[in-house]
Amino acid sequence: MDIQFEKSELMKKLEKTNDISIIKAIKNIFKSEKKDFWDELTQEQKDEIEEGERQIERGEFVDFEEFIQKYIE
Repeated sequence: MDIQFEKSELMKKLEKTNDISIIKAIKNIFKSEKKDFWDELTQEQKDEIEEGERQIERGEFVDFEEFIQKYIE
């Protein structure tokens, strides 16, 4: 696929359209590309992640390999 060709073709189509729903849809695609996943989380999810980070800082965690070994043996 020639990306420059594809972009050029899309620009031509965009220039010719008068359909506002197409223009809005394209704008939304570009807006959604720039979203940070953190902004999409609920406050409860953010709080849980932050608590997990604090637990790691305090050393309150089990290494993955250690955890797996516990249940394999």
